[in-house]
Amino acid sequence: MSGLLVSVLLVFVLVLSACSSNKTNSSSSSSPSSEESASPVASADDQGKTDKKLKIAVVPKLIGIPYFNASETGALQAGTDLGVEVIYTGPTQADAAQQVKVIEDLISRKVDVIAVAPNDPASLTPVLKKAKEQGIIIMDWDTPADPSVVELSVQQIDNEVFGRTITDKLVEKMGSDTGEYAIVTGGLSAANLNNWIDWAQKQATEKYPGLKLVTDKVASDEKQQVAYQKTLDLLKAYPNLKGIMAFSTVAPLGAAQAVKEKGLEGKVAVVGTALPTDSKPYLVDGSLSSALLWDPGALGYLTVALAKDLAEGKMPADGQDVPNVGKIQVKSDNKTVVMGPPTEFTKDNADQFKF
Repeated sequence: MSGLLVSVLLVFVLVLSACSSNKTNSSSSSSPSSEESASPVASADDQGKTDKKLKIAVVPKLIGIPYFNASETGALQAGTDLGVEVIYTGPTQADAAQQVKVIEDLISRKVDVIAVAPNDPASLTPVLKKAKEQGIIIMDWDTPADPSVVELSVQQIDNEVFGRTITDKLVEKMGSDTGEYAIVTGGLSAANLNNWIDWAQKQATEKYPGLKLVTDKVASDEKQQVAYQKTLDLLKAYPNLKGIMAFSTVAPLGAAQAVKEKGLEGKVAVVGTALPTDSKPYLVDGSLSSALLWDPGALGYLTVALAKDLAEGKMPADGQDVPNVGKIQVKSDNKTVVMGPPTEFTKDNADQFKF
C-alpha cells in the first residue's frame, strides 16, 4: 500500500508542476518584453492615416474647353506619377457662384489641398477662408486669388513680360506702330487676363503712342461664339480697325472667325492667347496672325507637384527643376511661382505641338 501511495503522490506533484508551468508560459506570451513594449503597434486609425493618399483638388475656371482639358490631362498624369489622388472639377460656365458651390463640395469631401483658378477672386474669398479654417491648404493656379488666403500662387507666365509681348507682337503683325486697335477678353473679372491687358496697354502707351484703343475691353464670357459676334460688331463700328488683341484661349478664335468672314485677312491683325491645335486653321488661312501661350498640360502638372510638396511641408525654390515641367522661377515674395516664358505659335510651327 505504501508503494502505491507514494506513486499516486508523485503523479499528483507532477500534474501540479505542469499546470504551474503552463500558467507561467501563458502569462509570458500576453505580456511583451520591455524591448517589445518600446515599439508600439499602430492602431487601425493610425494605419489608415499612413495609407491615406493626399487628396488634391484642382478647380479650373470651367470645364469642357480645350485649354482646361489639357490642364486636366497634366494634373491627372501628375497624380499618377506622384502617387496622390487628384480631383479635377469645376463649373460648366465661367461663373463665380458655380465655383463657390464646387469648393463647398470639396470642403465636405475633406480634401487636403484646393488649387483654384478664380473667375472672380473677390467672390471666392469667403469660401476659401472657410476651407482654410478647416485645415485645407489653399493655392491658386492660372489666375490669382485673394493673396491673403493662398499659401502658393502658381502662374503660367510673368504677367508684365506677357502683356508687353502681346502689344509688340500686334504692332509687328500690323506692320505699323500707328492705327486703331481693340481688345476682346474672356471675363471682365478674370485677374490674369486683366493683368495682361494692363501691361499690354502700358506698353502701348509707353512705346507706341500712335496706337489708339477704340473702346473699352469687350467681354466674350469665355465663349468663341460670343467673341465672334462681338468682333463682327467691332469691325462694323470701327471700319478703320487695324488690330485686335484677344485674351483667353477661345477669344482669338472667335475674333479670327469674324475677320475671315469679312475677308479682312492681312488687313486686320489678330494676336492673342490660344492653343496651337485650335489655332492652326486660322493661322494657316491668315485670319489669326499670331497665338502666344504655354503648355497648359505642364501647368496642370506643376500645380499638382507643388501642391504635394506644400502638403508635405516643402516650399518651392527658385530655379528648381520640376520633372516634366522644367526650371521654375520663384518671386521675391517666396510664394509666387512662374512656370516660364511664352511660346509663339504660327502656321509654320503649330504642327509641332500636341495641345
